[in-house]
Amino acid sequence: MKKIKKKAILFDLDGTLIDSSEGITKSAQYALRHYGIEESDLKKLYRFIGPPLADSFEKWYGFSRAQAVEAVDVFRERYQSIGYLECELYPDTGKVLESLKQMGYFLGVATSKPEVTARIILKDKGVDCYFDAICGATMDGRIEKKADVIRELLKREPDYAISDMILVGDTAFDMQGANLLGMDSVAVSFGFGDVAEMKEAGALDVLDSMNMLLEYFKR
Repeated sequence: MKKIKKKAILFDLDGTLIDSSEGITKSAQYALRHYGIEESDLKKLYRFIGPPLADSFEKWYGFSRAQAVEAVDVFRERYQSIGYLECELYPDTGKVLESLKQMGYFLGVATSKPEVTARIILKDKGVDCYFDAICGATMDGRIEKKADVIRELLKREPDYAISDMILVGDTAFDMQGANLLGMDSVAVSFGFGDVAEMKEAGALDVLDSMNMLLEYFKR
């Protein structure tokens, strides 16, 4: 494991800080059922965790773009009412975030989840206080992909450059988004992504727990 010096750490949310599998998969199941598709194996719906939802409806179920956008609205009917709270912090997350803040790091969240929802979740779990910036997707789809979210965060935080930051994520989509902007990234193995794919996408290292992440960033 190699340590690199950065001023700011950006975290993905789903699969990195929180295990959101229950809420997302049940809401995807709800949306698919609306279109007459019955998917009883929730593990198959893990592919909805991470990438933009509309892309997943298109890629995995053959929806047209218009239908996929509509399906996202159906997904949100359940997710915004109950699904967003069907999640848990990964073990030691609060303790690790507190330690990183004490070390002087700028901490941010960059998620493809709608920003308003991300803020509610982080507050509900009691960890919003550790973040200097929380940036997510917009409900209108204007900002959705990981690179777009990071760009928006950089606009809001002009004192930090891409070279100051590193992204922590759990899928190849996180690494690819960072790559588009020339940003370094590291992967966590306890989320929903494939470790080999994340390494291939450019992850500098793979961390197996939040405590290992803390060791990685200790100054």
